Amino acid sequence: MLHSHLTTLNAVSLILNLFQEEGCNAMQLLDGSGIGPADLGHPDARITTQQELQVCANAVARRAEIGLELGRRMHVSCYGMLGYALLSSATLGDALRLALRFPALLGTIFQLRLIDDGQRVWLSASDYRELPALAAFNAEFCMVSLKVICDDLLGRPLPLLAARFEHARPAYHPLYAGALQCPLEFRAQDNAVAFERRWLDMPLPLADPITHKAMAERCRRLNLEFTGRQAWLGRIRQLLLKQLDAAPGLEGLAQQMNCSSRTLRRHLQALGSSYQQLLDELRFERAKQLLAEDHMPIYRIAETLGFSETASFRHAFQRWSGVAPSHFRG
Repeated sequence: MLHSHLTTLNAVSLILNLFQEEGCNAMQLLDGSGIGPADLGHPDARITTQQELQVCANAVARRAEIGLELGRRMHVSCYGMLGYALLSSATLGDALRLALRFPALLGTIFQLRLIDDGQRVWLSASDYRELPALAAFNAEFCMVSLKVICDDLLGRPLPLLAARFEHARPAYHPLYAGALQCPLEFRAQDNAVAFERRWLDMPLPLADPITHKAMAERCRRLNLEFTGRQAWLGRIRQLLLKQLDAAPGLEGLAQQMNCSSRTLRRHLQALGSSYQQLLDELRFERAKQLLAEDHMPIYRIAETLGFSETASFRHAFQRWSGVAPSHFRG
């Protein structure tokens, strides 16, 4: 679970807005994520997928079917520069192939593929490696949002021939009809939607070759920056993960990264993060793993995570999760 990539706040903002519309205290959905209200005011802020998934888990705990509704709200305009590049593509096929070139900008946690059997095309999402409890949510969110993107690009609904999902049929499966409107299969080999092959060649109403060329180049550059940041953040996380029992501090970590503490702090700020936020995130993930194993005393878990006092660990875990370690272990 600790191979987080960077992503935007788009999905988190959609979740908060949806619950606010229903009169709920949406800020509670940020519990344990390390995302604060101040972060929401920065449209270019970056968070990790683990932070996003924590907010998703909080939402699913309140409404199991929320992925379907969120997917219907994830329009092509939510993808910033990539959205403009897709809209200005010549055909639907060109747009989809471009989107699949930049999974970091698309924000997906699946491997996306176009599978063409000559008669119909499957838009497939597979290789899910995140929280098993969120597998159905993420599959629903992904497939419905991809359908919405296609509808937006075409300027009309894309008729689907079929949809399939890896997870078992949920109790709320009748709600799928409103989002996908096609025959459904569950416990399949992947998550996918199918449509007639001819739609790949369909011209897009907002196609513009000059705009498309410029936007595609900007996407290429942004993707390089984005993936470079991911690799850099991944290295930091690996270093910290090996030192949870004796965290090096900002100065020590900067030395290990061969940079100054000022440079390290500035880069982390640009990523919408901080040394303490990353350390807390890793400690929280490791604490949940150790508590789930149910054989290590809580005081030993505290020591393993670098807390000098068990009480300090208890307070920290309460802040991260909203419950005491003993309650989490259940």
